[in-house]
Amino acid sequence: MQKLELNEVSAGYGAEEVIHRISLTITEPSIYVVLGPNGAGKTTLFRTIGGILKPFSGQAMFDDADLFYSKVARRRIAYLSHLNALPEEMTVFNALKYYADIEGGDVEHVLDLLNLRDLKDRKFSSLSQGQKKRVSVGKIFLRERDLYLLDEPTSNVDPKISKEIRDILIKLSKDKFVLYSSHNLYEAREIGTYLILIKNGELKFFDKIENVKARQYRIGIKTLNDVSQLLPESKLENGYYVVTVDSPQEIAKIVNNLVQGGAELLELRELDNPLQDFFEE
Repeated sequence: MQKLELNEVSAGYGAEEVIHRISLTITEPSIYVVLGPNGAGKTTLFRTIGGILKPFSGQAMFDDADLFYSKVARRRIAYLSHLNALPEEMTVFNALKYYADIEGGDVEHVLDLLNLRDLKDRKFSSLSQGQKKRVSVGKIFLRERDLYLLDEPTSNVDPKISKEIRDILIKLSKDKFVLYSSHNLYEAREIGTYLILIKNGELKFFDKIENVKARQYRIGIKTLNDVSQLLPESKLENGYYVVTVDSPQEIAKIVNNLVQGGAELLELRELDNPLQDFFEE
């Protein structure tokens, strides 16, 4: 069984410690969403796991191999920086081939996987930010790895390509570890199974996303008819009757009462994201 393990890891830059005594163990292939405010230490965490930064203290281990010292272990990892680090004056094809020649891999496969054939003869410097991100993402799929570290892989990417990238990662996560940082709370709930929350350089939460409970739930209800008398405590916002409840179980009771009272329901939607609570604490 594969295992990624961080034991009391502290790391940073120069004399500045950015992440502090982080410990966690990952054994289940899945998508682990890494969330945290700007400056929380997410990128530092990724660089430490990727073997780029030597921990000030503690160890980052992959199957009992120290990731800073073991070249063999690092070859099992794909790391996508939030920066588009590809040679600016190379064509897309030559840039991908450059990395394939160093680390191995199939450029033709990546061109098809991310629909890059129409860009393959263009210089990287001539691409839009979204196109650059697509090519950068392509680099990590040149060959198969066991652990993928993706620092904001869908930033600056249009929704269609973003969904294609997420679909690829969901397939990978069936038998690979995928750590995925994002500022998009709704994307995190959509793609992730586990949540790793980093705040002020410390690990604040590590559990399944389904176990995250909100303090309260705001529900928007859209109907064909006026139900204000059935929902006297609701507020009308943008065509929705908005109600606040303490638990999801209360929603079923509200819907049942509305139907019995003659409401013609069109839509029921959650208006807030439980993960938002972490950023407001």
